[in-house]
Amino acid sequence: MEGILSYLDAVLTARLDREFGRSDKLIKPKANVVLDQKDPVADLINRLQLENKDLLVLFLTLLPYLAPQFLSQKMAEYIPKGGEFPEFGGLRTKNHRGIIPTGETLLYLLAGTDVHVRRKYLPLFKDSILFRKGIIRLGSAGEEEPFYSGALLMDEEYLEKLLFGGLRKPAFSSQFPAQHIETELDWEDLVLPTKTLEQIREIEHWLQYHERLMDEWGLGRAVKPGYRVMFFGPPGTGKTLTAGLLGKHTGRDVFRIDLSLVVSKYIGETEKQLSQLFDKAAHKDWILFFDEADALFGKRTAVRDAHDKYANQEVSYLLQRVESHPGLVILASNFKSNIDTAFLRRFQTVVDFEMPSYKERYTLWKNNLPDSVPWEDGLAIEELARRFTLSGANIVNIVQQVGLKTLANGGKTIQKELLFQAIKNELSKEGKMH
Repeated sequence: MEGILSYLDAVLTARLDREFGRSDKLIKPKANVVLDQKDPVADLINRLQLENKDLLVLFLTLLPYLAPQFLSQKMAEYIPKGGEFPEFGGLRTKNHRGIIPTGETLLYLLAGTDVHVRRKYLPLFKDSILFRKGIIRLGSAGEEEPFYSGALLMDEEYLEKLLFGGLRKPAFSSQFPAQHIETELDWEDLVLPTKTLEQIREIEHWLQYHERLMDEWGLGRAVKPGYRVMFFGPPGTGKTLTAGLLGKHTGRDVFRIDLSLVVSKYIGETEKQLSQLFDKAAHKDWILFFDEADALFGKRTAVRDAHDKYANQEVSYLLQRVESHPGLVILASNFKSNIDTAFLRRFQTVVDFEMPSYKERYTLWKNNLPDSVPWEDGLAIEELARRFTLSGANIVNIVQQVGLKTLANGGKTIQKELLFQAIKNELSKEGKMH
């Protein structure tokens, strides 16, 4: 923290000495901030290769949290009897007793009151990597006020990481209708056909190498940012697990959004929720997994009323945000026939998750039934895999049912009757009988 305050003190002193006639020269402090390299602030500076002016943006934004009294005390050195100094900007709020830096404060420290120099630095609010990535933004200002008069604000997740060393994951809410998903399983637990696995590997490759592809191969000028994928397949065939594994093995957080819950009957609410979600996720390197995509992307007949018309606008809005999002976006649907083919052209990859074949069902049974518990005579995995068309999720549910009943009955073998009854229960849940 001392390095940050020393840097800000040098910048403020150089600007205010000149402003109040204590010096004729404006000495620009060099970006030689000394920070512990384990400090999250140092990590951010190194990772983003922040320039001198970016450091000032970052440190001013953090200042109210590190030293709330700093600006007030510094100004008191130059205006000991108090008074207004409007060129400096800054806000005083109801509860915070110090000065909160604004865009005006930043602009003043960089350019003073020189009109030409101020105009030179105005693009900083758009071009600085901190603003571009949504790490820092300007608070709202009245429509009659300059846009830079708003407070310098930091994204909540980044703020928590820089202050406490950990990135807080946002909780599910109306402003962020998404749930963080994790898995303790691994790739070998994902039993899928070879073709499907190859397509999933292509997505993993994009997550690992897309930045190099854009920079080293120069494709950043020719292709849109981000990667868009559609998953199709019945429930329980591995769509959610796949999203979780992609995140687990590339070090990214995965958030599942149930579109059937997001789509609102109130006009405008769906777009509002989606806007808040994408704004929050921008530049976070998260994987967004939209489940139940049929709720918004289902085939539509001709527009009959205002509600249908607005539903089409919601689809267009989501497609627009999906295409402009810089990260991986996955939409999942149970049935390919439910999705208008016009939408599919917007996606780079379409992956079909089919019901497991005999070979895959055999592997799923073998992976989930414990080797330590013997079978009743006459039971065989081959028979189960051949007779019953079940998904991976179905098989896990069945094994759980059998395991609980076997333990409750004090049994030490897997009974054929219990196993077949559990299969019957699972099939009947989905309206299927064998």
